[in-house]
Amino acid sequence: MTEETSPRQATFQTVLVFLMLFAVLGAVVVFATLSFFSRPITTVILVRHAEKVIDPNSNDQDLSQAGQARAQELVRVLGDTGINAIYATQYKRTQQTAKPLADKFGLPIVQVNSKNTTELLMHIRSQNRGQTVFVVGHNNTVPEVIAALGGPQFPPIPETEFDNLYVVTVYRTGKAKVVKMKYGAPTQ
Repeated sequence: MTEETSPRQATFQTVLVFLMLFAVLGAVVVFATLSFFSRPITTVILVRHAEKVIDPNSNDQDLSQAGQARAQELVRVLGDTGINAIYATQYKRTQQTAKPLADKFGLPIVQVNSKNTTELLMHIRSQNRGQTVFVVGHNNTVPEVIAALGGPQFPPIPETEFDNLYVVTVYRTGKAKVVKMKYGAPTQ
């Protein structure tokens, strides 16, 4: 014996199926929206290391007096920014540039390999999402990090320039906006 459905039952079943589809679609939209807006905005502040002592016999120079003054200037300029993490490469000049600011905030300087931008980005994305991060790099690595964060491709910083400061805002979508500023005594 086959049961036949009445037109009224068929209409009811069709409406029920469409209501269930709309409920599922609505839930997907709500969850997609919530996950998009729950992604935090990350701010990365980058500088090239400050002026170094010129020593042709060493590739790991200390900061010069001008470089030490510039490193102190970072405390004045960035002292109220609420920095959550500080990264610098393995070289003394980057560590010494970051130290006054690290001391101000009571933060350790996380050492990253100057030749491994990927490692730095993994640290920032996994441990500092939604935070304000300070990075001290080199004339060639700072533009590389900016581009890897989603910003524009800047040329390498000239060897005689030490006064550039870049603020990279990485938005929820993964796109980034960069503001380039100057700090401390003008160079070049």
